[in-house]
Amino acid sequence: MIGIPDVSEQLTYHAKVYIYHKQANKNLNSEPITFIEILAAFNTQAVRMSTPARKRLMRDFKRLQQDPPAGISGAPYDNNIMLWNAVIFGPDDTPWDGGTFKLTLQFSEDYPNKPPTVRFVSRMFHPNIYADGSICLDILQNQWSPIYDVAAILTSIQSLLCDPNPNSPANSEAARMFSENKREYNRKVREIVEQSWTAD
Repeated sequence: MIGIPDVSEQLTYHAKVYIYHKQANKNLNSEPITFIEILAAFNTQAVRMSTPARKRLMRDFKRLQQDPPAGISGAPYDNNIMLWNAVIFGPDDTPWDGGTFKLTLQFSEDYPNKPPTVRFVSRMFHPNIYADGSICLDILQNQWSPIYDVAAILTSIQSLLCDPNPNSPANSEAARMFSENKREYNRKVREIVEQSWTAD
């Protein structure tokens, strides 16, 4: 078999490693790597990275980088496009002002037809946030639509901080306090904000 020009610069890192080891083994027998083997290395990576969900998430990430909404940020975790870390900053002139709240978003291959699993990592005190950080929000449940992207999800959660729905409580204590004793509720929120400054 004949060799072909080096096109490894067009391949992913993992494909390059594959080619390197294949070529190293072949050099023992003075056989050049074949075009078919390069295609196999390239296509294996391309198929894995080109599912509809991953393509959509790349578009979401590009949009978030180019036109980020105020007070939110997010990015894939450690080159895993299906798992994101995000940060929501407490809206100005509210009890949440100054807070820095961390979340994770876990996507499936069904995205955007199904919503991600979103959870606060930071400790929260809010009528619509469960103790484990899960969020009771209609667009993450029965009102989900494929038109929502990561920016829309994070913006909606940021709005929820200041506009909770105590009639659909995930935290009954927070819901009761929000409805019956707003001053004490705001004091608890300020405690959460201060804790967010020192949380890991």
